[in-house]
Amino acid sequence: MQIILNGKAIDVEDGLSVADLVVQKKFNPNIIIVEYNHQLIKKDVWPEIKLQDEDRLEILQLLGGG
Repeated sequence: MQIILNGKAIDVEDGLSVADLVVQKKFNPNIIIVEYNHQLIKKDVWPEIKLQDEDRLEILQLLGGG
């Protein structure tokens, strides 16, 4: 199945959760926010959300600075 991740179409396996995708793509879960189909989602629901064909995710890394 295909999803859109950060504006690019990628193939993922059926049944993959948002949490699984974060691990698979090697994002640090402590410094990112996830937008799922145009809505920000909390980290505690990532394992519950199973990706569907054509879902859209934006994963943004938070950066600190001074």
